[in-house]
Amino acid sequence: MDLCLIAGLGNPGPRYAGTRHNAGFMVLEALASGQAKIVFRNQTRLKARLAEIGQGEQRLRLLMPQTYMNACGVSIRAALDWFHLGPEHLLVVVDDMDLPLGRLRLRGEGSDGGHKGLRSTIAHLNTRAFARLRVGIGAPGRDPAARKAATVGHVLGRFSAEEDPLLRQVLNEVVAGIHVLQRQGLGAAMNSLNGIRIQSNPGPGIITH
Repeated sequence: MDLCLIAGLGNPGPRYAGTRHNAGFMVLEALASGQAKIVFRNQTRLKARLAEIGQGEQRLRLLMPQTYMNACGVSIRAALDWFHLGPEHLLVVVDDMDLPLGRLRLRGEGSDGGHKGLRSTIAHLNTRAFARLRVGIGAPGRDPAARKAATVGHVLGRFSAEEDPLLRQVLNEVVAGIHVLQRQGLGAAMNSLNGIRIQSNPGPGIITH
């Protein structure tokens, strides 16, 4: 996979900063934080904030759509067109309530799985054939009725103080996995990320592969 664009999905503005639904934004911020002088700038034509890592053929663009989750496909389509890229150059990073915090799932294609951001992306790209990384955020409960009632509050809520160390470890693993994706391809990155089980305990988190 020739990775050129990573779209991290979330909702714009201070109201949603740090919420579970903004896990995609958090991943991009973690990627940018390890680079000198990398800043996200508003790009009106892309309806997004954009940062770039590297130069020339090694350049990796980080896209934060500012359209809100339900319409993020508009921004991703615009970015692919502007940079003359195809879906095969794209990785979309989203939150996933069906995965517990500490779990990740990377796939080369697939359905939207009920995620409105992926649904919008599929609709505007007219294909399911693009890589996506789901970042587990946990569910508000196991009972289907209770879970449905609590979903909005859960995904728009912030991680607890107890979850923060685990979240930081997850972001570190994602950054490392994206580097594997760049250097070794999708298969190697799937082997690296999909087997991760990060567990919290009274001491440091436990990471197993």
